[in-house]
Amino acid sequence: MNSGPATDPENLEFRNIRMSKTPAILWFRNDLRIEDNPALFAARESGHPVIPVFILDDNIEHAPGGANRWWLHHSLASLASDLEKAGVKLILRRGDSKKVLHGLVDETQASQVFWNRRYHNSQIEIDKALKSELTDHGVSVETFNGNLLREPWEVKTGSGGSYRVYTPFWKSLRAMGPARNEPLPRIRKINSPDAAPKSDKLTSWRLLPSKPDWASEFPTEWTPGEQGARDRLNDFLNEPVAHYSDGRNRPDFDYTSKLSPHLAFGEISPTKIWHVTQDRIASGEITQSSAEKFLSEIAWREFSYNLLFYNHQMPTTPLRSEFANYPWRNDEQALVAWQKGQTGYPIIDAGMRQLWRTGWMHNRVRMIVASFLIKDMLINWQDGAEWFWDTLVDADLANNSASWQWVAGCGADAAPYFRIFNPVTQGEKFDPNGDYVRKYVPELAKMPAKYIHAPWKAPQEILEKANVSLGKNYQKPFLDHSQARQRALDGYAKIRQN
Repeated sequence: MNSGPATDPENLEFRNIRMSKTPAILWFRNDLRIEDNPALFAARESGHPVIPVFILDDNIEHAPGGANRWWLHHSLASLASDLEKAGVKLILRRGDSKKVLHGLVDETQASQVFWNRRYHNSQIEIDKALKSELTDHGVSVETFNGNLLREPWEVKTGSGGSYRVYTPFWKSLRAMGPARNEPLPRIRKINSPDAAPKSDKLTSWRLLPSKPDWASEFPTEWTPGEQGARDRLNDFLNEPVAHYSDGRNRPDFDYTSKLSPHLAFGEISPTKIWHVTQDRIASGEITQSSAEKFLSEIAWREFSYNLLFYNHQMPTTPLRSEFANYPWRNDEQALVAWQKGQTGYPIIDAGMRQLWRTGWMHNRVRMIVASFLIKDMLINWQDGAEWFWDTLVDADLANNSASWQWVAGCGADAAPYFRIFNPVTQGEKFDPNGDYVRKYVPELAKMPAKYIHAPWKAPQEILEKANVSLGKNYQKPFLDHSQARQRALDGYAKIRQN
């Protein structure tokens, strides 16, 4: 496998490449960008006219959820525009990816196919089969690392195994640095075939919701596409990164990068993020200490992909086998209350409503709501992961699975099971003035900070002054945290005995 092509950035646009008449196919997947894209660069440098294609395969395992599909529509529109400016048309096809790609090769008589690698077993098997079949028919296939700082098999323990604990993984990855010494440059000119193959219209895929349009607020929060990703990174490094180490835990402040959906769709590479951040450190624009925590979160994504690569069952099966016997409760009514943000615990409800309104949730609040679902409500972490998969614009199989298992205590390097977040004290600590709750739970907008995270403790006159009627315009807590905590610990004790 190729690790990536060499490059001469100064002469990228003007190099005289000897052209071949047979086209090369570039298969876009979760790498929707034209800068620092090794597969695109190699296809462009091959001397063949390039046919870029994106295939929407609804029958694959872990197909995109609803919020993901909203982002995908806009990201593909952005990519198509960027490619058109570079001289080629993005071809859209829908169906079984293997059949579609084989058909496109036959239709165009392409002699080469390029793609960036994927890391879940179901994806790997598709790619391996395709590579073997195409090679047998005389088609050259080249694959690259376009979405990780390092391949999973490159970051090894001292004994040669894969890491199961994050901190030593991060230390090892930090010492190694990215595989590419600098990001590959933005491609500005791509040679196109004389005639482009037929393409679906993006609107015909109906990726955007309607009747109802539950994503109506998404455009005010997000700018999908490569330019949006670059702007988001620059805005973050211009100021919020200085507050990131501590401020990232405050949902009432805007101190997170919000790069996660851009990374999930490959609109920006982690290599680009790493080098831009390091350049800012070198120029004195930001400090090493302020950037360190940010880069460590990029490394958590890498760690999640390593776990996924070596533990293909991670999206559906606890990595710690004893948790397969945990006494989960099957309570559909409680699950729906959690999904809708109607639990009676303000920080939980604020987080779940932020998710529904914006397709995203602050990371600290993700941990709080996940702990509440798993350990207070005793609902299986898989149900939470499934809801996040459908409602997050940044839904990412590796991150989603690893993070839910971390909170549940059943994954690699997991939080101890007995670490059970108290939703009231978490709210008081990380949203001390109640501004986050007020934004997403308007029923409590007039509650004073002293009581906003536990309105049931407020005197009646305070509730009346704030126009809060518990059980009417804002629900009472449907469980007692202290009792629920003990119930969760009892369940943990039970599986430890078995």
